[in-house]
Amino acid sequence: MRRLFPWFLACAIALSSCAKLGIGGKDKPADEPNSFGPSGIPPQLRAKTSDAGTPVTPGGNAVGPAAPLNLTPEEEIVFTDPDNPEAKLPELSTLLAAPKRRGPWEESETIAKQRAAREGKPLLIWFTDSARSPMCTALAQELFSNPDFEKWAAEKLIRLRVDAHVQDPNPDLTLDEKETRLVDIRTYVARMKNQYKVLGHPSVLMLNPSGEVIGRYRGYKRGDAEYFWGLIKQGEAVSANAWKTWRSGLEKKGYREWQDRNERKVFAKLTAYSNGTLTLIEPDGTRSRTAEDKLSDNDRAWIAEQKKIRNLP
Repeated sequence: MRRLFPWFLACAIALSSCAKLGIGGKDKPADEPNSFGPSGIPPQLRAKTSDAGTPVTPGGNAVGPAAPLNLTPEEEIVFTDPDNPEAKLPELSTLLAAPKRRGPWEESETIAKQRAAREGKPLLIWFTDSARSPMCTALAQELFSNPDFEKWAAEKLIRLRVDAHVQDPNPDLTLDEKETRLVDIRTYVARMKNQYKVLGHPSVLMLNPSGEVIGRYRGYKRGDAEYFWGLIKQGEAVSANAWKTWRSGLEKKGYREWQDRNERKVFAKLTAYSNGTLTLIEPDGTRSRTAEDKLSDNDRAWIAEQKKIRNLP
């Protein structure tokens, strides 16, 4: 009976979630024309001159249709020994522990993408050259340092800065360690620019929580902070709508939001339960385990309800 319990609970949870966890609302028909034209940008937000960055072209300063959000196929997920599903899996609390940041902009692509996926927010990547580009300085001063933008972005976005100006690392490092660190940073910057096909500064990209590029904004002109912010807002709105649709579909497959005692959240599916230990899998395939008593009261009540439905102890 103990070996069968995880299988029964996981299957029943997936079935019950289909009926209980769907999100209502009607999606906009895919073939409905955009009232703002092919670029999807309201007229009042369009550039007034040809000097405001790159002209609006496909793949340029435009936010196109929402790119599909990836989901790891079930057949590609490799599970541990079914008799010991929690073996060698990281603790959920460890995965959810937020690393310390120096400021509002992340410096690690890995951490930034992880936060975007878990928080369901688009990722804004700013490629800058703080030492040699006057327009990068202007963008920083006129928009990214604006308290109103900072407040909005803290709620709506995950931000990542990639600076071509590589500064001296921690002064406490040895000479060899400093040189190694500088080489690592330069390699990282070069890889990021090549990966996202960045040819100049400033360049700003908007990515879906799953990592697809949905907006690319090249160049900046002094005085165009409001216009530039409008482009970013448009990209955030496109991403938010795609995220809602994607999340709703996953909820029908048994995914739900879990929360620990520190109110940290993760969107995941229960794949196994044994003796008070849960195994969860996130949409990108990341798996973790946690003890039932580390979860919120709401999650524990949900588990108790599933047990009661099946007459399980």
